[in-house]
Amino acid sequence: MGSNSADGDSDGQSSQERGRIRVSVNLVNVLASVLDDHNRPAPDLPREAFQLFEEGFEQKIEVFEQETQQPIDMALMVDASLSAHKEILFEQDSALRFLRQVLRKDDRASIFAISEDVHQLANYTGDFGQLQSALHRMPPGAGTSIYDGLLLGARTLERRGDDRRHVIVLITDGGETTSSTDFDAARKAAVRSGALLYTIVVRPVKNESGRNTAGEHALSAITDTMGGAMFYPDAITELDAIFDRINRELRTQYRLGYYPTPRGPANTYRSIEVRISTENAGTTNASATYQVRHRKTYLTGPQ
Repeated sequence: MGSNSADGDSDGQSSQERGRIRVSVNLVNVLASVLDDHNRPAPDLPREAFQLFEEGFEQKIEVFEQETQQPIDMALMVDASLSAHKEILFEQDSALRFLRQVLRKDDRASIFAISEDVHQLANYTGDFGQLQSALHRMPPGAGTSIYDGLLLGARTLERRGDDRRHVIVLITDGGETTSSTDFDAARKAAVRSGALLYTIVVRPVKNESGRNTAGEHALSAITDTMGGAMFYPDAITELDAIFDRINRELRTQYRLGYYPTPRGPANTYRSIEVRISTENAGTTNASATYQVRHRKTYLTGPQ
């Protein structure tokens, strides 16, 4: 009797496991930020307004959430070479104001300093005292290892679970100088984490001929792939407005989920495209246009 009971439990567990594995392996989540003609978030669009494609094949949207309440895990990465700037205190205080604004009860943030090495100064926490302390003990840095930072941040987020939104906010001067990781490895880790990347480039020199722009161009490519946005403030005082925009985007995001058909081979990049049909958007303005930002690709798991 006991033996039969154990067998029954085992079968039940294996069935549950199969269901869980199917959900975790097959379901692809896509976070979409939709902006209107004036670059403002466009909330309240219905499911019918969205079309989703993988490798050119239209997919059935199985999960649809307006203003998703999925908790956020955020890696806030600050280029420690900025510590030489006289505005560093404003940057730190602005970043803390942003964290206070964006983080809700179940959200967590971690602080990273990027120099020739990458230091995680605070583990993922909702404790603002810890986050503030970490921001204000940013060590001065000589080099800038952006690729190393993205790799480490992405890996910490990947371990945080698929039921949470992963976000990286990077404040940097855009100069990549000392990474041991290359562009492809950083991009692959970022894609695997499913994170959105918001990059704020604080440029000490406005004229392109006066600075190294290779890092900026690489960051632009990774940011576009990950579905975030690049910002180039002309003055440090613009940081608050940029952080406010990121906050509004995160709070008006749509979450779309689908089971890929056909399913791609193991360990391959698959392209994603999300389109908005203005006919089905429920707007009275027939000429309305929408810009959709979302991750452009994902990496299939082992099969």
